[in-house]
Amino acid sequence: MSSETNNNSSKRIRDLKLNSILQITKAINNNFSTGKLLEIFREVLETHLKIGKLVLFSQSEEGWSCILKYGVGDEYNNINVERDLLPIREIGTINFSEQTLNKSFEILIPVFHKSKPLAYLLISDLEDKLEVSPSIKHLNFVQTLASIIVVAIENKRLAKESIQQAAMKKELELASIMQSMLFPSTLPNDAQLDTAAFYLPHQEVGGDYYDFIWLNENEFAFCVADVSGKGVAAALLMSNFQANLRVLFNHTTSLTELIHELNTKVLASAKGEKFITLFIAKYNLVTHTLTYVNAAHNPPLIATKNSISALKIGCTGLGMFDEIEKIKEGILNITQGTTIVCYTDGVVELENDKGEDYGIDSLKELIKNNPDLDMKSLNNLIMASIINYKQSRPYIDDIALFSLRIH
Repeated sequence: MSSETNNNSSKRIRDLKLNSILQITKAINNNFSTGKLLEIFREVLETHLKIGKLVLFSQSEEGWSCILKYGVGDEYNNINVERDLLPIREIGTINFSEQTLNKSFEILIPVFHKSKPLAYLLISDLEDKLEVSPSIKHLNFVQTLASIIVVAIENKRLAKESIQQAAMKKELELASIMQSMLFPSTLPNDAQLDTAAFYLPHQEVGGDYYDFIWLNENEFAFCVADVSGKGVAAALLMSNFQANLRVLFNHTTSLTELIHELNTKVLASAKGEKFITLFIAKYNLVTHTLTYVNAAHNPPLIATKNSISALKIGCTGLGMFDEIEKIKEGILNITQGTTIVCYTDGVVELENDKGEDYGIDSLKELIKNNPDLDMKSLNNLIMASIINYKQSRPYIDDIALFSLRIH
């Protein structure tokens, strides 16, 4: 072969490589699909460079998978990327433990972004030739082209994830606004009652809930509840629960009947996968009688001038069993100036840097030492106390507080 022929051939290959890079760059700039980018990649390697076999593995959220192959049979399915390829950091030949694989592939090209493996490219020629193998002859160019393609595909994936995350964030923000609308917009604060509430979801939405409902001109109900788990699933179940609670109060004011009905509703909604703890009470302004049921919830604290105790009487949580066999109602006569503080476990189970819970004793002490605070100020003091207590530890759960004082 003459020197002129060699020069022409080399020039043709150089032009081909340059045009290939320009073509792929243009396709990336025009936001071509992943499938189209891989189609161009295959055409360059198979048609122009005469590389006869190729398998390209790429990593996604689901793990490693083959995104492009040609010239191979089913033997590539026997490649375990994590076992066979991840330990390899440089371009080179590869020896598989399975001999059939060694006959199929000559060269392995890993593609990294910094220290993170993005892809592994296995190439070989269709048949042995006396001349230098294309897989070896064009190795550096193939590596460059593979890196451009794989990084482009990874960027497309990350961009898609970013768009999805932005959309999800918007949806969660909307869900948070909608959930806030389920809570009472105003709470009584007059000559008869002083009530206040505080809610802090662990995520954008949460599974804690409080409510205040007038049953008639002399009687009202209030409650605090907590769904097992956190996040969207817990928030959806709690929204359903709140709707059922308010509907049921239109038909009965018996707390025992209410608990039975709510248990049935929670079972139907959660299908045994979640449960709800609930403290619910009603108070009569004329008789000064408080009637309550504690369904496995953190016992609210009731404080008078002389004592502080917990409201524990009740039953098992809602959705734990098909039927709640025994429900006890607690009945108390409330004296003037009595304070009731309802809370969820995000308050008392919050830990400090030593891993110690804030605990119910700390809450009792704070309420006992501040008998003259209005309810909003008391809630603010409780939150300031637990924020100071947790030190650098994160919040571990939703937090809900509902405080009430009978004037």
